[in-house]
Amino acid sequence: MSSEPLKDILYLKWHLNLGPVSGPNRQRDLCTFCTISLDQEEVFRTKVFDKSVSPFYGEDFYFEIPRPFLCLSFYVYAKSVFQRDLPVGKVSIRKDDLCKYSGKEHWLSLQPVDPNSEVQGKVHLEMRLNEVITENGPAGQHLLVRIIECQGLPLISGQNCDPYATVSLVGPARSDQKKTKVKKKTSNPHFEETFFFEVTRSSSYSRKSNFQVEEEDIEKLEIKVDLWNNANLAQDVFLGETRVPVKVLRNDHIHKAWYLLQPKGNGSKSKSDDLGSLRLKLTYIEDTVLPSACYTPLCNLLLKSPDVKPISASAAHILGDICRERYEVVLPMVRLLLHHNRFVPFVSAVAALELDNTQEANTIFRGNSLATRCIDDMMKIVGKNYLTVTLKPVIDEICESYKTCEIDPIKLKEGDNVEVNKENLQGYVQKVFSSITQSSSSCPPLMCDVFRSLRHLACKRFSADPHVQYSAVSSFVFLRFFAVAVLSPHSFQLRSHHPEPEISRTLTLISKTIQTLGSWGSLSKKLVSGKTVFLNLDLVSVFEYREVHKRGQGKKRLGKKNFKKRWLRVTNRELSYHKHKGKEAICTINVKDIQAVEKLDESAFNRKNMFQVVHSEKILYVQAGNCVEASEWLEVLGQVTRCNEGRLTTFHPSNYTGGAWQCCKSQSNNAPGCKPCTTIMLASLQLDIDCDRETERIFSLLSSNNTKLQDMEDACASMAVYQGPQREQEEYSKFTIQEPKETFQTLKQLRNIMEELQRQHNIRNDTTAQYGSLDNPIVGKTS
Repeated sequence: MSSEPLKDILYLKWHLNLGPVSGPNRQRDLCTFCTISLDQEEVFRTKVFDKSVSPFYGEDFYFEIPRPFLCLSFYVYAKSVFQRDLPVGKVSIRKDDLCKYSGKEHWLSLQPVDPNSEVQGKVHLEMRLNEVITENGPAGQHLLVRIIECQGLPLISGQNCDPYATVSLVGPARSDQKKTKVKKKTSNPHFEETFFFEVTRSSSYSRKSNFQVEEEDIEKLEIKVDLWNNANLAQDVFLGETRVPVKVLRNDHIHKAWYLLQPKGNGSKSKSDDLGSLRLKLTYIEDTVLPSACYTPLCNLLLKSPDVKPISASAAHILGDICRERYEVVLPMVRLLLHHNRFVPFVSAVAALELDNTQEANTIFRGNSLATRCIDDMMKIVGKNYLTVTLKPVIDEICESYKTCEIDPIKLKEGDNVEVNKENLQGYVQKVFSSITQSSSSCPPLMCDVFRSLRHLACKRFSADPHVQYSAVSSFVFLRFFAVAVLSPHSFQLRSHHPEPEISRTLTLISKTIQTLGSWGSLSKKLVSGKTVFLNLDLVSVFEYREVHKRGQGKKRLGKKNFKKRWLRVTNRELSYHKHKGKEAICTINVKDIQAVEKLDESAFNRKNMFQVVHSEKILYVQAGNCVEASEWLEVLGQVTRCNEGRLTTFHPSNYTGGAWQCCKSQSNNAPGCKPCTTIMLASLQLDIDCDRETERIFSLLSSNNTKLQDMEDACASMAVYQGPQREQEEYSKFTIQEPKETFQTLKQLRNIMEELQRQHNIRNDTTAQYGSLDNPIVGKTS
C-alpha cells in the first residue's frame, strides 16, 4: 500500500515576462533558462532562451515522482558566461496546493530567491522540564532539549551536506546558545545530543507550593533550533529553523515531536511585482493505492471487456464513453489491457464498432474516437524504441546541421535561396521517408498484430476498395505516429529539448510532407506486411550521454577509490563511461556481462541517488544527477539486461568495506547477496506496469464522473421500458448504448465495485497520522 504521489504529469508551456532589470545590463540582453526542483533537488532544466524579457519556452516535462516531497519549485536564471548563473526569481507550490493549479494555465508572480528561505526537511525534538534538587531543597528548573535526528535536509552543490544544529533558549533578556557535533555527508543526520538550560532559580518558587514555572516566564521563552551546513573555510549555509515555545510544557512536562524546518522570517524581501511572472500549465495526479485484493473485482470486470457483446456494454468502453472529454482516461486502461494481453481483442472490437458507423473509406480512423485514442497511446508505449531506431539518427542530423529549408516566400529571410532550400528539404524528406519505409522489420510485434486486425476489419467493411486496408494503417503509422514524432521530437524523447525556431520550422515542413505522403495508402504497403519480428537496437543508443558521478574501481593496487564526474552511455550492446561527452570511452562493459542493476543504500557512501551495476569483473557504483535520473537509469539498464543468462537473484544493497559487507556483515567478498534482485519483465513487450496503480487511477476517474455514470444508468433504464416515439434517443445521444439491458447490468456491477473501493479508502483515511509525527510534522513558528 502506498500513500505517496504516484505520478506528476507536467505539461509546462513556459512563458516568462520579466520585470525591470537593475544594473548595467538592459532587459533585452538577458539570456534565461528555467529549472524544475523537487524541494531543493533540480530534476529538469529547459534550454537557454536568448536575449528576451518575454521568452516562450514551450517545453513539456513528464515524470513520476520517486520519493516524498513537500514543494515543487520553478526557478528562473539569467545565464552568465563568466560567472555563476544568477537567480532571477522562483515560483514555489506546496504539494498540498498542487491540485488547485492542476489542469489549467496560470500566470504566477516570481518571488525573490533568498538563501535564507531555501529550506526543506524535518527535525525531531524532545523537550522536558526537570526540577533541580539540592541538599537545601529545590534549586530551580532546568529545561532539557534533546536533538534526536533530522530527515530530508537539502543537497548542497548536488551532494549530501555536513549538517549541525544550534539550540538556543531565547527570551526578552537572554539568548543561550549551544551546538551539536557536525555530521558528515548525510541528509538524514542522527544527532542524539541533549542540552540543558536553566529556566528558573529557587527564588522563583519561594511562593509556590508545587512544581511549576511562572506564567510570565512560560509565555516569553522559546527554544530555537537552527540547522546549518558546515562549509569549513567558506561561510556556513543556513538549512532551516524551527521555534518551539516553552509553554507547550505547561500541561505536560515532556514534549516530543517532529517539526518542519522553516525559513528565516526576518530576511530582507524585494518586491515580487518587479521580478515578472511565469505562465505554467501542469497536471498533478496523486492516488492512494490499496492492497491488491481490493482491486481484483474492478480489474476482472475491465479485463472481461473484449468478450462482452456488444462491446459498448463493456466496462472499458463505458469508461471511455463517460470520460471522452478527458484524454488521460485512456492511458491507464491501455496499460492494464497491455499487461494482461487483452489489448488487441479489445481494440479490434471497438475499431469494428467505429467502422460500422463510418460511411466513407477516405475518412477511416480520422476522428478522435475511443479506438484511435487507444491505438495512439499503445503506439507511444510500445513504439518508443521503434521510433528511436527509426528516426533518431536523422532527427539528430537535422537538428545539428542547421540547413535552411524555408520555401514560403513570405517567410524567406534576406539572402535565402529558395532553390537551395528546396533541395535541403527534399533531402531531409527523402531520408526520413526512407527510414520509415525500410523499418518494417523493426516494427514491434504487438503493433503488427493491431495493424493486421485493422487491415482485416477495413477490408471487411469496404470490400470494394482495394486500398482501404493500407489507408486504415497509414492513418496511424504516418499521421499519428511518425509525423507527430518528427514535429515534436522532444515529446517522444528523441531530443532532450525543443529545437530552435528555425529547426522547428524545418521539422514542421518535413512532418507535413510525411503526412501527405502517408495519405497515399498504396505507399504504406511496405509497412503493413503483418510480419511478426522483434526490435533490433544493436547499434542505436538507448540512453543519451548523461553526466554522473562514478566511483573509481581501484584498478591500481595503491589507487584511491573516489568519485569523479563522467559521462555514462548505454546501448543494447555496451555500457560505457567517458571523461568528455562524445569522446573515447574510458571503460566499456559488455551488456551481456551485467548480472544485476540495483539501488544502493544512501548509507554506503553517504550519497543520494546511487545505483550499482554488478558485472563479471567488479561492481560499478554510480551517482545520478537527481532522483528522477536515477530511476530512469535503473529502468533502461534493467530493460537492456533483462534477458542476460547470468543475472543474479540476490544482491548486496550496501558496499564491502572494512572486511565486511555493511548490509549483512558477511566477511566474504564473494558472499551471496542478502536481498532479492528486482524482477524484470521477460516478455517481448518491455513494460513495467503496476496494475494496482492503473486500476486505482481508473477508479478515481470513474468516481470523478459519477454523475455521468448515473445519467447513463438512467438512460439505459428509460430506453429499456419506454415504448413511445424515439425522442428519448436525442437526450441520451452523448452515450453509446446498443443494448440497454446489458449496459445497465455492467453499470450496476461498476457501481457496486466502486462503493466497496470507496469504503476501503474511507477506512484508511480515518487513520490519519498523529500531529507531530514523522508523517504529519508540526509547522513551527518562524522568526
